[in-house]
Amino acid sequence: MMGSYGRVSRYGLIAFASSLDRIGPFARNVADVATVLKIIAGRDASDSTSTTTPVDDYPELLGKPVKGLRVGIPREYLGAGMDSGVREKISAGVDLLRKLGCEIRDIELPHTDYAIATYYIIATAEASSNLARYDGVRFGPRVESDSLISMYRKTRGAGFGAEVKRRIVLGTYVLSAGYYDAYYLKGQKVRALIAGDFRKAFAEVDVIATPTSPVPPFRFGERVNDPLQMYLADIYTVTGSLAGLPGISVPCGHIRGTLPVGLQIFGPAFDEARVLQLAHAFEQAGGAQL
Repeated sequence: MMGSYGRVSRYGLIAFASSLDRIGPFARNVADVATVLKIIAGRDASDSTSTTTPVDDYPELLGKPVKGLRVGIPREYLGAGMDSGVREKISAGVDLLRKLGCEIRDIELPHTDYAIATYYIIATAEASSNLARYDGVRFGPRVESDSLISMYRKTRGAGFGAEVKRRIVLGTYVLSAGYYDAYYLKGQKVRALIAGDFRKAFAEVDVIATPTSPVPPFRFGERVNDPLQMYLADIYTVTGSLAGLPGISVPCGHIRGTLPVGLQIFGPAFDEARVLQLAHAFEQAGGAQL
């Protein structure tokens, strides 16, 4: 689960993209997620981005009825490009929510198509800035050499993997002279539009349910040489990051034998309790066995 932006302190973590970074627990069931989140959430004086918003007793609220809960299904998330097996399981998951007494409503998140481009502009730009400190002088390990420039090159070459280097290069380009306004600044403007889509939707519904990914899990390393295809698999998760919203992915059956499908649930900012309540009800009703 990812909490709202600022819900959990990031103190002690290596920063990736400061305006996007959030912390949340992984667990085998929703009850464990709720228990861990209750403990780690809240204000931390060591992290100025952590908020003073009150923390609910998430485990105690899990049994709250979900009947009558308004669940939005964004039509943009169920369009072309989705694996047919994933679509079938998500449809079954929505049917289960309906059986639990939820009111299913179609909603629109019209700027979803721009989410991947926006996310990877903002995230790489901020990663480039944050990771610049790991130069072998101020932070991180050092690879000794016969000159300062050579030491920088060898240190950063040895200290970062291929994907990290790719994101640093992309982010440096985005922030370079002549491109800042065209890419990073425009990306932030589109981000505001995406966040606005969610605010408008939450005026009509209590939570939003979506697929976690448009495709089933691919083999380890399968898309390493095709990063664009790997990034496209993030289309349904990065929107929540851009808007800073709480979200959780819960199992929604399997396809082709053993490949898991995930149902993602978003809620309004700092309404982790409601997200957890619906996820728990879905889990208890047998969502993983669909």
